[in-house]
Amino acid sequence: MIRSVLVANRGEIARRVFRTCRELGISTVAVHSDADAGAPHVREADTAVRLPGDAPADTYLRGDLLVRAARAAGADAVHPGYGFLSENAGFAAAVAGAGLAWIGPPPAAIEAMASKTRAKELMAEAGVPLLAPVDPGRATEADLPLLVKAAAGGGGRGMRVVGELSALEGELTAAAAEAASAFGDGEVFVEPYVVGGRHVEVQILADAHGTVWTLGTRDCSLQRRHQKVIEEAPAPGLSEELRSTLHRAAEQAARAIGYRGAGTVEFLVSADGRAYFLEMNTRLQVEHPVTEAVHGLDLVALQLSIAEGRPLDAEPPRPHGHAVEARLYAEDPAAGWQPQTGTLHRLALPDGVRLDSGVTDGDTIGVHYDPMLAKVIAWAPSRDEAVRKLAGALERARIHGPVTNRELLVRSLRHPEFTDPGALDTGFYDRNLAALTKAGDGAAGVFALAAALADSHGRSRFGGFRNVPSGPQVKTYSCAGATYEIRYRLGRDGLSAEGFPGVRLLALGPDEVVLEVDGLRRQFAVARYGDRVHVDAPPPPGGGATGSCAFTVLPRFPDPTARTEPGSLLAPMPGTVVRIAAGLTEGDRVEAGQPLLWLEAMKMEHKITAPAAGTLTALPVHTGQQVEVGALLAVVAETAAAEETVADAG
Repeated sequence: MIRSVLVANRGEIARRVFRTCRELGISTVAVHSDADAGAPHVREADTAVRLPGDAPADTYLRGDLLVRAARAAGADAVHPGYGFLSENAGFAAAVAGAGLAWIGPPPAAIEAMASKTRAKELMAEAGVPLLAPVDPGRATEADLPLLVKAAAGGGGRGMRVVGELSALEGELTAAAAEAASAFGDGEVFVEPYVVGGRHVEVQILADAHGTVWTLGTRDCSLQRRHQKVIEEAPAPGLSEELRSTLHRAAEQAARAIGYRGAGTVEFLVSADGRAYFLEMNTRLQVEHPVTEAVHGLDLVALQLSIAEGRPLDAEPPRPHGHAVEARLYAEDPAAGWQPQTGTLHRLALPDGVRLDSGVTDGDTIGVHYDPMLAKVIAWAPSRDEAVRKLAGALERARIHGPVTNRELLVRSLRHPEFTDPGALDTGFYDRNLAALTKAGDGAAGVFALAAALADSHGRSRFGGFRNVPSGPQVKTYSCAGATYEIRYRLGRDGLSAEGFPGVRLLALGPDEVVLEVDGLRRQFAVARYGDRVHVDAPPPPGGGATGSCAFTVLPRFPDPTARTEPGSLLAPMPGTVVRIAAGLTEGDRVEAGQPLLWLEAMKMEHKITAPAAGTLTALPVHTGQQVEVGALLAVVAETAAAEETVADAG
């Protein structure tokens, strides 16, 4: 019997495992970096052990420290979660070697699937269908497009789509460098890139007595940078024949390596309905809640039971209904998916959906880890109902803090291509991102008015109303690149606001404003944090309009010194300079769009490119340097400006 579990992970997954442990009467041990000292998973554990440092390489990726922490805390088992060392055979062996129970598959099974190239060889021997690899040295135009993939790791790192043969060598080099940095293994391979394919996976569960469950399918086709955004179970629109093929192949994969515990076999399904093995994740998946919801299971509890040697039932529970999960990220999809940092002031979802989160109100979103704030999961009897339920919950959520992808998620769930299962494929965001991130239709203006009115409340003994004629009050806000100047008067005759002829004020308070807009009563909740104002309102009937806005209060008289030299490239987020273009030095000529350097933040690399053709006049950073948001990275003087400078000097 397992009595105490150390979770060798952080955030949402640690909290998820702890929740089941508490229900089973198992005590919990957390580990934490210095950056996570006050994190929710640390506060919720029965015991916590510090891992000195901030970077994952010094903390959560140190298997020796994790084993030592488990023994020091008196734990008798280790759950790896997902990410970090969850698929590291050496760590699994070290845990077992220390006399601790490993809540995962045998080290040999992890090792068999650790390299995607070796995994494909094993699957071919087991009769699992897969794509034939392509020799990059012999690739021709007929082989395009191609996909370059890291042999180790996952999460989209070390992965490149190649559409032109001339770009293959450069992408191989870039993918290998990223894979070496992320996984300590620079091996990459090349295979055909299937255009219009779907990412479909099968959840498996195997015990030590020869039973293997295949727990239906999941569709994870909506991805950004090869990382999943929206997942659902069961995968919609599959024929019964294809489902049977996927289940049979997943079971063959599990039996071929003597698998035990929870795992996922991932497939690419082509537009013509053929399935190809991609990889096997020898751990619990981020998206496991949709399978739990459909099958009525607790997969973590089953992992613990299998680790204790108990057998599974002969057959798994039958699926019922449909579940959809959305990953809420602190990122800006309209700005190249840039991760965002800052204080999460509030995260609240309506009742009726499941929220798995690693953060709570008041937590700081930093740069060291993945920018996922939470997973939101909705279940309903049918797919249409589950999708509607999830979109509505996200729309009504109160999310105050850094910019998130919430609006993108809502729009994605309601997009015609998503609501039609036959149109799903991994190219969804390649085709639709511009439309999905397009600024709203001006509806944010009335939200800015509500912010201004709430700010005016309490400024006089009449609650902001004025009794004498005067000039209008003026407030200026910015939101999503747009500026809103609100000019209004409050008097005994009510509200008079320029540009809002059909708006009447019904009630006013410091944190709530009620307006009549085009004959509809709308209630706005207003929360202010420094110079940021968050305004939330239930969407009007029919949807499609803004449900929340986050404004920055702009000063009436901007600081004239807050300027930068033309052509300055500033860090869009805190991070580390991981690479500078080979041979690049000050004084070099550069072309528009030419990569200059790469920043790494929140487990993602961000390419910094020249904004225009010109001369690189400054490059004040070096590889390995940590920079704060707004730090100067480089200066590119445009060609015309550089020529004028030379002419003036002459």
